[in-house]
Amino acid sequence: MREFANLVLNESEKIYRKKRIFVVMLILAILIPLFVYAQYREIETTQKRLGTTDWKVSLQQQIVDSQNRLNNSRLPEEWRDWLKVRVEQQQYYLDHDINPMAPGAPTFVRAFIEQGITLFIPLLVMIVAIDIVSGERSDGTMKMLLTRPIRRWKILLSKYVTMLFFISLILLLVGVFAYVLSGLVFGYSGWNLPVLTGFIIDKETLNTNFVHLIPQWQYILMAYGLAWFVAIVVGTISFMVSVLIRNTPAGMGVMLAALIAGGILSSFATSWEGAKYIFSVNLSLTDYLSGKLPALQGLSMGFSLMNLTVWGIVSLIISFVVFTKQDMVN
Repeated sequence: MREFANLVLNESEKIYRKKRIFVVMLILAILIPLFVYAQYREIETTQKRLGTTDWKVSLQQQIVDSQNRLNNSRLPEEWRDWLKVRVEQQQYYLDHDINPMAPGAPTFVRAFIEQGITLFIPLLVMIVAIDIVSGERSDGTMKMLLTRPIRRWKILLSKYVTMLFFISLILLLVGVFAYVLSGLVFGYSGWNLPVLTGFIIDKETLNTNFVHLIPQWQYILMAYGLAWFVAIVVGTISFMVSVLIRNTPAGMGVMLAALIAGGILSSFATSWEGAKYIFSVNLSLTDYLSGKLPALQGLSMGFSLMNLTVWGIVSLIISFVVFTKQDMVN
């Protein structure tokens, strides 16, 4: 046990020396203020256009705008379905006197995690995970590591456990940076604001039979739990790529293409049944909490969780089989 703990500590020091976490912190420190400013400007522009700060007027105008778009005969059918669900959901908020986007740092954190779960957070995870094995093969340190009297599976497991720790640290940093920086503009209150969840999309219509109120802090915890699960799966797949592909830039290109492909397939492959089995199409788990229309027909919370779990398990098995059986030095 002490031997394994020393391996994990050694791997943690390697990642720390590579300054990857500092790169993540720098990215967050630069981009989050930009996102905060963009949201602030959007709120300010909307208030000026409507001539009021009343959120009900703003939400009513959004409903009217969406209904006007629905009247456009040229609107693609998939956009029409999405707008119908959106209008029904917004009307539900209006009828129950609940502001879905009340200003405050907790609301920004909630919106940020919902928007970042499909690409931004996976990219941050990839920064740490993509070269955890391939990087050592490239610089020659893997040969020295494998000559030690330690089983290969233990070496790889220590790398995987270290990766899980740093992925969790990244999620923590995302939450802290988003809350602290957005609070400077929007204030830090709003943890107990009511949030509606339980919306179910049933054949492109909104089912509100199971809708219920929960405090915003509970919703954020649920969203972050889903984001952590997504980050672990993406990290595990990146881990497999790092084992299979010796060249780190090539591995990064493969993962980047896979992540971007999810968004493209969601838009252009709506009639392809097989698209829903690709892991990157199933990353938007928070959509099921908020009641958004799934990217593809046939997707559900249960299906997406099972799909990502299978991808993660298979990737982990492949990683250990390849690392323990093949020549990882040359």
